[in-house]
Amino acid sequence: MNGVNVVFMGTPEFAVPALRALVEDGWRVLAAVTQPDRPRGRKRELAPPPVKVEAQKHAIPVLQPERLRQPEAVEAIRRLAPDLIVTAAYGQILPKAVLDLPRYGCINIHASLLPKYRGGAPVHRAIMNGETVTGVTLMYMAEGLDTGDMISKVEVPIGPEDNTGTMLEKLSAAGAELLRTTLPELIRGNIAPVPQDDAEATYAPNVKREDELIQWSQPAVRIYNQVRALAPEPGAFTYWNGAVFKIYACANPQGTGGGPKSRPLKPSDGLVPGTVLQCTEDGLEVLTGEGTLWLKVIQPAGKKAMDAAAFCRGGQMKAGAVLGQISESGSGVAPGNS
Repeated sequence: MNGVNVVFMGTPEFAVPALRALVEDGWRVLAAVTQPDRPRGRKRELAPPPVKVEAQKHAIPVLQPERLRQPEAVEAIRRLAPDLIVTAAYGQILPKAVLDLPRYGCINIHASLLPKYRGGAPVHRAIMNGETVTGVTLMYMAEGLDTGDMISKVEVPIGPEDNTGTMLEKLSAAGAELLRTTLPELIRGNIAPVPQDDAEATYAPNVKREDELIQWSQPAVRIYNQVRALAPEPGAFTYWNGAVFKIYACANPQGTGGGPKSRPLKPSDGLVPGTVLQCTEDGLEVLTGEGTLWLKVIQPAGKKAMDAAAFCRGGQMKAGAVLGQISESGSGVAPGNS
């Protein structure tokens, strides 16, 4: 397959194993197309995307157009004369002018079992919804949102303690392996793509700020899924003393993974959802709309993320505090806590 010219498009760490697999398997990777360098970290220093770093290790030319739809960006790819374009979490929609370039088409590594979870946040949404299985689909790219014909799939279980970070690692490795086993057969013409059933489609829109706000009136299990879906970033949040209070990890209220056990309590007179019941060496136990939830890793405003037990040892929060209040006096309570 060394005679097939490939252009790879991807940006985050998720895409790196796929690029590495193409190189290791001897595909002729003409260029890596990725997003421009962006400011990162607390100091907001300009940093290259992971795909650029990987490409440079293999002396692969890198293209970083601000907008792929710009005529000069399309022309730069056209000059490469790719036979195949492979994408993985590139971050921009490919225009028809690019989709039409390669004779073997443009294929994408999508982190869900299509047609479920089409869109930009399939892993976040799957975990948020309490799914126990997801996977990777290798698909042809089309002008619609993840609507192209499916080439191959692989299932990947979601463990009860998994978060988006751990699942992206698993799915990234699974996607690279799926690419390795599928591409040779695809080029040989041994795979018949399967159209998606639009009637079975579900969608995974990008995470917005309102998705990150914890509604303490929800059941503990739902909040637990929200927290792990948003970890390691951007993180779920609530309010405490009028400031944002982030939560990155909780004990599973269903009892797996060890740690303190949740209690089947419900709000009652004087105890509203978001009330802190205990602040101990086990962390923070908080009342929800159905059951209690133990917070394990938190981040108060202006501080680094820390173990909740260490936070409790500092004596800054006591039992009876209420999370979710936008102001210390309790006026202006966050939605879901009224």
